[in-house]
Amino acid sequence: MRVLVIAGGGGGGSDRGGGGGAGGYQEDATLTLTESTNYTITIGAGGVGSSSDAAKGSNGNDSSIGAALVSTAGGGGGSSGNEDGSAGGSGGGGAGDSPGDGGAGSVGQGNDGGTNATTESYGAGGGGKNAAGSDGDVGTGNGAGGTGLASDITGSSVTRGGGGGGGYANSVGNVGGAGGNGGGGKGAGNDGGSTAGTANTGGGGGGGDGGGSRNGAAGGSGVVIVRFPTAAITVVTSTNASSATTGSDTYLTWNTSGAFEFTVNVTSDIKTFDGVAQADIKTFMGVTNANAKTVIGVANA
Repeated sequence: MRVLVIAGGGGGGSDRGGGGGAGGYQEDATLTLTESTNYTITIGAGGVGSSSDAAKGSNGNDSSIGAALVSTAGGGGGSSGNEDGSAGGSGGGGAGDSPGDGGAGSVGQGNDGGTNATTESYGAGGGGKNAAGSDGDVGTGNGAGGTGLASDITGSSVTRGGGGGGGYANSVGNVGGAGGNGGGGKGAGNDGGSTAGTANTGGGGGGGDGGGSRNGAAGGSGVVIVRFPTAAITVVTSTNASSATTGSDTYLTWNTSGAFEFTVNVTSDIKTFDGVAQADIKTFMGVTNANAKTVIGVANA
């Protein structure tokens, strides 16, 4: 089956805070799942933005489809009194005011948060699935969140997993860091307060500024999407999922936690499939099987 799992994004840091990192983003085009098994679908919530100079934004929460595919929560952004961003699926950005390092991203799931290597008031951007967060420094100012990645698992291209923008001191002309494309929240500045990561994209929350809008914003929640050939699968349980079709496939989307169970449609009398003659269904969709125990990448008992 084709499966996309995105974790909750990290919350932004406070007071020239770093942006939150995007939630871990994993897409597997041939994930093996076992029929007649009830899979718990967990949708990770976004992390809480920091409201204290001494505390980082909190990490998001993991998303998963059972133990088959687990994506790691996005890292929280640093704050002026606790400068370094946290590690996560993508790492949180370092804070301004004091030097702050970006948190590390998880291999295959995201990228590092940006760094502020100075004592200036520029929060760095949180990492995104497709790019690291931008650094905050004198030359570039506030850091933008790292960009997310597009997927067409639903039949249309949708970008998710953007990092949160860094916050900037609230002085005339100071613009908060842009959120990364794919649901990243904007950092605060003289142009306005921080914004949250977009729900069900795993986007990181924007960092707070150094004035009237010190608080960082929350990260966006995650999502799980499962796609399969409609004729090949009977869905037994899809608690809290929405269902839609694209071409000859069905996809199920969980925006909140739920469950999934299915059976594989195999009939011993079928001698042809997709116009190809079969011998007692020893092959199915180009995959050689022993008594049709494995079908379209799905292990069956």
